[in-house]
Amino acid sequence: MEFCPSCQMRLVLKQETSNDEKDFSLVCLKCGYKKQVLKEEPFTPKMGNYKNDEISEQKLITVINEEHMKLRTMPVTKIECPKCNNKVAYWWMVQTRSADESSTQFFRCTKCNHTWRKSA
Repeated sequence: MEFCPSCQMRLVLKQETSNDEKDFSLVCLKCGYKKQVLKEEPFTPKMGNYKNDEISEQKLITVINEEHMKLRTMPVTKIECPKCNNKVAYWWMVQTRSADESSTQFFRCTKCNHTWRKSA
């Protein structure tokens, strides 16, 4: 999904045919911004020409990386670490399942950096 750089509205995929060629563009319905994106048919289940970009699982689910942990700006709570029995941990929530299910709460010990989760 892309948004218009001018008015921030969501761009819509439009197909234009000229000289027996199909051109696809992303168009803003509000201000008319247009961005050409494809010279071929987009994916449909019948055609099966979807190109799967290789994305590692690490890129898809990055909860909190080492750089963010150094900032120490995360909220803390009183909870016992299962590894070192420290009583304080950082916490955050992530929607790891479908939208109609509850979020998963993650904890990271302030002492040993052990991370664990709790489904709400």
